[in-house]
Amino acid sequence: MSGHSKWATIKHKKGALDAKRGALFTKLIKEITVAAKNGGGSLDSNPRLRTVVQKAKDANMPADNIDRAIKKGTGELPGVIYEEITYEGYGPGGIAILVDSLTDNKNRTTAEIRNILEKKGGSMSGAGSVSWQFSKKGFLSVRKDVIEEDKLMSIALDAGAADFTSDKEVYEITTEPQDFERVKKAVSDAGVTPDSAEVTMIPANSVKVAQPEAAKTILALIEALEEHDDVQNVYANFDIPNEILQQLAG
Repeated sequence: MSGHSKWATIKHKKGALDAKRGALFTKLIKEITVAAKNGGGSLDSNPRLRTVVQKAKDANMPADNIDRAIKKGTGELPGVIYEEITYEGYGPGGIAILVDSLTDNKNRTTAEIRNILEKKGGSMSGAGSVSWQFSKKGFLSVRKDVIEEDKLMSIALDAGAADFTSDKEVYEITTEPQDFERVKKAVSDAGVTPDSAEVTMIPANSVKVAQPEAAKTILALIEALEEHDDVQNVYANFDIPNEILQQLAG
């Protein structure tokens, strides 16, 4: 399984076990508000809003919360104005990191993200310094015991997937961002629930992390960034072997 797929699966499992639902709702509400502000409040004509509303529903956010967030974005209700900022930096071992944030105070958030990076063995870098190593893609991973490879490959490619790969544990489906929802729906309509399904930033190359202590340090940094209230997503190009991940998870 690729480093990205392993990390996506870990985040999915962690999220399912994470009791900090209030913090998750706060992040989703921000994202819904910004999506509605930028693209309008209609789910039919705003793919970004449609995607994040589905994420909110999957997290069991009440419909009233979703509706209020949309109305704050469209201006029907008063709300805070958020700015979208992507921070770039390096972590221990030279791993590349992208941090997507939504903030109502750029100076505060910038200082706090820089502080987290520096305290955890990383550093902030300039715009464009690491983003060139990542591409925005739709990504789904499906356990191999769920469906036959030929069947899933046919479903995914017929729906517009850009790539389909397989290893000993999972199938991985990659799409262009605009094709993600269509491919995801085709997979779901076949009765298959992916382990991971998201539009994300996938690195062109990964940095192998073979030592448990180094892996522990990197994951501590990523977790600290993800827990920041203004951070929506964190992407990195590390590849930690399964056995080390399981050891640290245990």
